[in-house]
Amino acid sequence: MKYNNILRFLFIFTAFLLLPAHSYGLDLEKKVVKTKLKNGLTVLMLERHLSPTVSLYIRHRIGAVDEQNGESGAAHLLEHMMFKGTKTIGTKNFAAEKKILDEIEKTGSILDQEKRKGQKADPKIVQELSEKIKKLQDQQKKYFIPNEIDRLYTQNGGLDMNASTGQDVTTYQVSLPANKIELWARIEADRLLNPVFREFYTERDVVMEERRQRVESDPDGKLYEQFISTAYKTHPYGKPILGWTEDLMNLSLDSLKKIFEKYQAPESIVIAVVGDIKPQETLKILEKYFGRIPAGSKKKNVIPAEPVQTEERRVEVIFDANPMMIIGFHKPNAPAYDDYVFDVLETILTKGRTSRLYKRLVTDMQIAKSISASNGVPATRYPNLFTIFAQPRHPHTNKQLEELILQEIEKIKKQPVANEELIKAKNNIKMGYIQSLDSNSELASTLSYYEVLLGNYRYFSDYLKNIDMVTAEDIQKAAEVYLKKDNRTVATLNKKKD
Repeated sequence: MKYNNILRFLFIFTAFLLLPAHSYGLDLEKKVVKTKLKNGLTVLMLERHLSPTVSLYIRHRIGAVDEQNGESGAAHLLEHMMFKGTKTIGTKNFAAEKKILDEIEKTGSILDQEKRKGQKADPKIVQELSEKIKKLQDQQKKYFIPNEIDRLYTQNGGLDMNASTGQDVTTYQVSLPANKIELWARIEADRLLNPVFREFYTERDVVMEERRQRVESDPDGKLYEQFISTAYKTHPYGKPILGWTEDLMNLSLDSLKKIFEKYQAPESIVIAVVGDIKPQETLKILEKYFGRIPAGSKKKNVIPAEPVQTEERRVEVIFDANPMMIIGFHKPNAPAYDDYVFDVLETILTKGRTSRLYKRLVTDMQIAKSISASNGVPATRYPNLFTIFAQPRHPHTNKQLEELILQEIEKIKKQPVANEELIKAKNNIKMGYIQSLDSNSELASTLSYYEVLLGNYRYFSDYLKNIDMVTAEDIQKAAEVYLKKDNRTVATLNKKKD
């Protein structure tokens, strides 16, 4: 173990032993400065002078759930396109480049229309338009500087640069030297004010290939997609973040522009800045750049609720891979009290080698290769699922494994969890919680996540207090209410029989 890692462990362990259950979060919460810009954008700042660096997060309360029907995958593709530069970043002569981009968009739209005819499409027209787009793209390369945003960050000491699209939220993050905040603000505000969706058709093909690799050719991805689309019949949580293949093939630049309008709205954006800063000076920089973004229309996206499930749902995937399974139950999302209860139950069932399901099925009976529970699948903004992922160990089957998992769930309903087991689970959660607030990046992530999703970053400071309140009776009651057959979805992956 490296010296820095030893110090980190000692810090976490000392905090775990000495601090009351919720005082660590409360202490941090008092130092957070929250401000709303005039346009509605929320800023969270936390001053920490541990090193001359700063971690910066931008979260948009826009994800796959906000896509229009028939346009699944648009939010994820938009995230890719946001790295293609702006009118001033990544171009040598935007006026000349724009003429070519307009022609690419026009030609690509005609080509897509022809391809949608399927077998009736004219191969000659498809070939001619494809060749024309390629020539236009070659011309555009004279004016386009690829990966310019990445280069700017890397050249200026950027670390942990990443972006991700989820069902609920899209995130952009980077850590930089503290004296580079203005550079970051200038780049990110320009991305929101003046994005240029370069290489759209090339990037759409990249995402389609990503889908082939992560879903169509991957047993885990294939099973999960079938599971989630079976568990959700109405709510858009049932749509894959990468999009359905047919939707991806037909995504247009107009699709991206429609979701970008929601994406750009300041009231859906939260910025977190954590590190070596002076909040008032930092705020002036943020106001200078992000304050220029016009306020949105405040038009809310109406998302249909998932009807109450009234019978068990099952789906089987046949794939040339080892068997695996997913079992999920509908439940409330945070900050409902039962969500805290399921966090505790998740720990009791599968966190650590002495947890109930791991000890019985993996260690003792050796019927499972792996097993894990996850509270809050697939996301947090709307009611979600308590989910168990498992793989049987050969020669055992999914059916055998499912029966034993359900037996353990019935035990939870019939017999209260022992006090020692409950305390152990809470201590496990407390240790993980303190560890999650150890770095600037983790703090910026946590603050921005709860603020953008729940409208209140203070969720993190009250978290352990609510976990401490959970009783064995609460767990028993929640299991009885939610972990029942008619609220259950089971997805299995099995090999094709010879």
